[in-house]
Amino acid sequence: MSLREDISQITLPMIISGAVAVLVGYASSAAIIFQAARAAGASTALTGSWLGVLGIGMGLTSFALSLRYRMPILTAWSTPGAAMLATSLSGASLSQTVGLFIFTNLLIVICGVTGLFSRLMRHIPAAIASAMLAGILLHFGLQAFDGLKQNLPLCLTMCLAFLLARRWQPRYAVFMTLLAGILVVIAQGKTSLDQVSWQWSAPEFILPSFDLPLLLGVGLPYFLVSMASQNAPGIATLNAHGYSVPVSPVTTTTGLVALLLSPFGGFSICIAAITAAICMGEDVHSNRDKRWMAAAIAGLFYLVTGAFGSAIAVLFSALPPVFIHTVAGLALLATLAGSLHRCLERPEQRDTAMVTFLITASGVSIGGIGAAFWGMIGGSLCHIMLSRRVVVIGQTSSRQMPPINKHRQPKLPGRWRRK
Repeated sequence: MSLREDISQITLPMIISGAVAVLVGYASSAAIIFQAARAAGASTALTGSWLGVLGIGMGLTSFALSLRYRMPILTAWSTPGAAMLATSLSGASLSQTVGLFIFTNLLIVICGVTGLFSRLMRHIPAAIASAMLAGILLHFGLQAFDGLKQNLPLCLTMCLAFLLARRWQPRYAVFMTLLAGILVVIAQGKTSLDQVSWQWSAPEFILPSFDLPLLLGVGLPYFLVSMASQNAPGIATLNAHGYSVPVSPVTTTTGLVALLLSPFGGFSICIAAITAAICMGEDVHSNRDKRWMAAAIAGLFYLVTGAFGSAIAVLFSALPPVFIHTVAGLALLATLAGSLHRCLERPEQRDTAMVTFLITASGVSIGGIGAAFWGMIGGSLCHIMLSRRVVVIGQTSSRQMPPINKHRQPKLPGRWRRK
């Protein structure tokens, strides 16, 4: 199908899903990016430049990869990685920080080229991938209704708009929720747009320098956090929705783009999980093969935000957190339900799925690596232990000895056969 025919099939739910994905991506973690940039000694103007570079990188990769593979491959910065940098870069200079970006993204490219990450993801069962996604999304689903105690009129209006739209116009449920929320926010006077200044976020080149203790002490853990807590859930999200994503080429592409943008503040470009799930629901399009257009549209929105990185970040932060949380939770409701259904579909894998789901949903962090990785590890260990029968003294599992067929007698040597 030609690009012109694809454009003719774009629907309003695709556009809304792409916009909501970008909105959630920026509003949910832009503050962490500010903190990481400030920890590295970046000024406000330089921080806006970094956000602009990240927006351009995510926009290019999201649009190109979705168009190339006809899958909703959305990219994002590594939020867990940014959180780690915000607490680990104190005392490092800007040039050393950029050198750390180059070192980490080079490791990601090597990991993608060698296929190590792809081979690992092929051995993860679908039940574990779906359960891990459900555990990630549970937090957002709970936040959607937690706003009832913070701003009852706003949250209740958005929930009612969502339910009514789901009843009569399910494909436009997120749009109606967004519209209803904006009207209530305006009526309440909860926005603060006086600080928004629309100007071009020009990229600034920083000459890198490499500090070995910083690379080993911060760079290696940052690499592991980005791969385990961002790329792995992103691939699992695509697999859980039935998309056979080419892991190595996608990982190599995102890592290479981030490597090229590292001197300008592009600290990471990874495969998105939560925001990508917004573009994968049935509300986006009834045909699963058409949902890639929502991710491509999100890429175009990312390019716009990249051009005005600082202004867009301030604009998103001007909206009440309750509004962002409610929109994100309701937009991911169908995806969360589908993930729970898929991970519990096979009775023999339910224990494995529940272990994965509970560890991921717990939010536990060990060694700076997030709960999604440990949920995958715990589920994999559970799967290995439960899928193989243990041999007990005096007993043998049914997998090790075939059942005896009473109607079929074993063959005996000729002299022992009954005449």
